[in-house]
Formats: sequence, structure tokens, C-alpha cells
Amino acid sequence: MEFSILDIIGAVIGLFYIVSEYRADRWLWPISLLMSLFYIIIDFSAGYFANGSICCYNFIMSIYGILVWRGLIKSKEKVDRPISSCPVSYVKWIVAVVAVLSLFLWWLLGFIGESNHPLIDGISAGLSIVGMWMLTQKWWQQWICWMLANPMMVVLFWLSGNYASAVLYIVFEVFCIMGIISWRRKSI
Repeated sequence: MEFSILDIIGAVIGLFYIVSEYRADRWLWPISLLMSLFYIIIDFSAGYFANGSICCYNFIMSIYGILVWRGLIKSKEKVDRPISSCPVSYVKWIVAVVAVLSLFLWWLLGFIGESNHPLIDGISAGLSIVGMWMLTQKWWQQWICWMLANPMMVVLFWLSGNYASAVLYIVFEVFCIMGIISWRRKSI
């Protein structure tokens, strides 16, 4: 089993990221920017083009997350946004968006023929797109998207030989369970 230095650095940054996310700490967004940069390189070099593209999206959403969490967007008070629950009226739309994105990305990746595992790559990317948006809203249910995507990421990284990242996503899965419990308790 071989570990690349880039994979190890990405995994270490990922550990800092998940701890910051779990704690709902503002530092998660700058760390997310850095982690996104590393995983753009890791994913594209492994042939996971949907997830590599998601890292580009995550980079942009991290900037948005900084603005939303600090109250600079959609807030008159200019204060930190509290952890809350996703409005019930959004749930059916969120499920529909995940389904449509996943199917579209699966089809697109299969059509292009560049992804090594288009089904898993597409579904995990669809979940990640929605999960990152839900994280910017500071909804505790965002953990559910990650809990579904992480096992797929473990498989993708393991199959590509990025073992440090595969282990990182196993750790992410544990944090998802803890995050659901903690964030739900803190939600208003």
C-alpha cells in the first residue's frame, strides 16, 4: 500500500476540516478552501471528474459560506447564523435535486467515458453539491448528505489507491453521526 504525499496532506487538512465542521467553527470555511484545492488535484488525477468538479464548486461555496455564516448575506443583524433545521417545505425539493443531479452526472460521466466509476462518482457528487449548500445554510440535516456520500468516497479513493483519503472518509463518517447528534441538539 502506497501513500502519496499529496494524499496525506489532503487527509490531514481534511481532519482539521471535519473537526471544524463538527464544532460549527468559522475556521471550517478557510480550511475548506485549502482542502478543496488539494482534492481538485487528487480527484482529477484519480479520474474522478465529477468529484473533482465538486471540489471547484466547494471552493466557491466556501467563500459563500464565509459570507453567510458571518451574517453578511441574508442577514440584517450582521451576526453569526445559528444552527437550525431545514424547513420541511424544502425536503422534497432537496431530495429531487439530489436525484436529478446524481442521475445527470452518472449519465454525463458515462457518456463522456472519462470517469473510472461513473455511478458512484455521480451519486456522491450529487449528494456533495446539495450537502455543501445545506452546510452554508447551517442546517443540521446537511450531515445526512455527507453520511450517504462518504461510504461512496471511501470506495472511490480506495479503488484509486488514495488510501489516506479513503481512511479520512471513514473518519468523516464517524463525525457525521456525531455531527447529527450535536448539531440537532444545538439547532433552534
